[in-house]
Amino acid sequence: MLHKVSLAQDFSLEPYGRFRRDDPLYSGEVFREEVLAPKLREFEKVEVNLDGTFGILPSFLDEAFGGLVRYEGFSSEQLHLKLTIISDEDPTYFDDAWNAIDTSSPVER
Repeated sequence: MLHKVSLAQDFSLEPYGRFRRDDPLYSGEVFREEVLAPKLREFEKVEVNLDGTFGILPSFLDEAFGGLVRYEGFSSEQLHLKLTIISDEDPTYFDDAWNAIDTSSPVER
């Protein structure tokens, strides 16, 4: 079953920062922990549309998407099978998100 997530509609028009200390409501860490990781665990496939925001910083994308590998127990191989990322407005968002996934390694907490 496919679940669709729109960053702009389901999270924030102005996502900001890497960690909760940067923005306790709309950081990459919050998006990963409260939206993205739970949806990836619940659904077979998840599509994330990054269009419609006022801009996304690379640090947000790195924490949200790379953090799936670093902290949430997903491998890049799993994510390539489960996750679709859409970014028609700015292809660098797509590239940054996948680069974060593909270059991250799990860390022990």
